[in-house]
Amino acid sequence: MDGNRVIGVDLGGTKILAGVIDAEGHVHETVEHPTPMESEEALLAGLVAAVAEVRVEGVRAVGFGIPSQIDQRTGTTGRSVNIPLANVAFRSFMEERIGLPVAIDNDANVAALAESGVGAGHGAKSMVMLTLGTGVGGGIVIDGRLYRGWAELGHIVVDEDGPPCQGNCTGRGHLEALCSGIAADALAVEALGPGATAHDLVEKRHEALAIVGHHLGNGIGTLVNIFNPELVVIGGGFGTAAFELLLPSAREIVRREALWPAGDVPIVVAALGNDAGLIGAGLLALELAA
Repeated sequence: MDGNRVIGVDLGGTKILAGVIDAEGHVHETVEHPTPMESEEALLAGLVAAVAEVRVEGVRAVGFGIPSQIDQRTGTTGRSVNIPLANVAFRSFMEERIGLPVAIDNDANVAALAESGVGAGHGAKSMVMLTLGTGVGGGIVIDGRLYRGWAELGHIVVDEDGPPCQGNCTGRGHLEALCSGIAADALAVEALGPGATAHDLVEKRHEALAIVGHHLGNGIGTLVNIFNPELVVIGGGFGTAAFELLLPSAREIVRREALWPAGDVPIVVAALGNDAGLIGAGLLALELAA
């Protein structure tokens, strides 16, 4: 590999994915491990170990995508819904443990950064991305730049007084409560019986997925009315697998809810698959190493 080399780390509710990223955003050596959920200390130790496992000579920085609120001024994580991490001075902790400059951002933000830079949104000046996985996240690109606020798009309300949200969230009827992989698992049990999962709904092309698509369309319609993006990208493990089955009902609702002509905004599947968060975390680190 020539040029800058960095490490990207994608932390999710089920796995840690770490890898070496080059200056063009290409992925090289990677490792994947289950996310330690027993304690905050175990989780942080698992992240440090994953970085050490892929670290090679010449690596200049490390980027982390974390499913948490991030205060960029202090490098501190806020509340995390699906992992045992809260109010940690994450950037300084990791710089001390790893001995390299560290960049951090919300996991869905870094996925959006990757899709905007080298994926489905390449060339677009404005883009909204929703990631449907263990939870639901999102990222926004405005005028070619990643919006770095809370951007907790999974916690917009799409069903007033609807089902309780998951994890540590106290809300009801949020996009995450209705469109995540966990929500689809619950829908699968209701539709197919005990032991069924979201994977079974996708495999059987079950009509119950239209319910998820309906809620997804409500969320997209709201975001389109606020940001008027050039396109909407759907990613995440569940979102990518179920995309074709979610799209018809989602599109119908977007056309109903979005102001004209935004209802016809392109809705496309993410191009980078499970590597989006990893690549985006690497792009963060490349910005830092430039």
